[in-house]
Amino acid sequence: MTDDAVTITLEVDGRAETVTVDADTTLVDLLREKFGSTAVRAGCRNGDCGACTAVVDDRCLKTCLVLAGRADGTSVTTIANLGTEEQPSPVQRAFMAEYAFQCGFCLPGMLLAAEGLLARTKNPSDAEIRDALSGNLCRCTGYVNVVRAVRRAAEATD
Repeated sequence: MTDDAVTITLEVDGRAETVTVDADTTLVDLLREKFGSTAVRAGCRNGDCGACTAVVDDRCLKTCLVLAGRADGTSVTTIANLGTEEQPSPVQRAFMAEYAFQCGFCLPGMLLAAEGLLARTKNPSDAEIRDALSGNLCRCTGYVNVVRAVRRAAEATD
């Protein structure tokens, strides 16, 4: 720990914690190293891929671009808190039904972006879906099944 340490209190997936970290620690590193949230992936580390996406106070954020100190007092939800194996969320079920993932690396960001979109817009157009997912880089799917899955999830939650 350096002299530039900060102490922050936040809630991660329903668990309240107070931690001290270096001032230059990113939120992705805090989530992975201090909280063991390895589903939050450290991909490109410059905000391009979306693999590090988490929901911070109801906003999808790329945690590689956020200093951990900025998360003081917030509630952070990761993909680990979206659904369970026994009871996946409607979006997770739709992604499975439409085969909207392959390697799974982009999946956390895609799912959280889709959840955020559907919380704001009940019946999004394909253009709105593509816009909401545009911050997530997928090298496997071509996005066709992903858009179809989000549309299916929207229909299931009507």
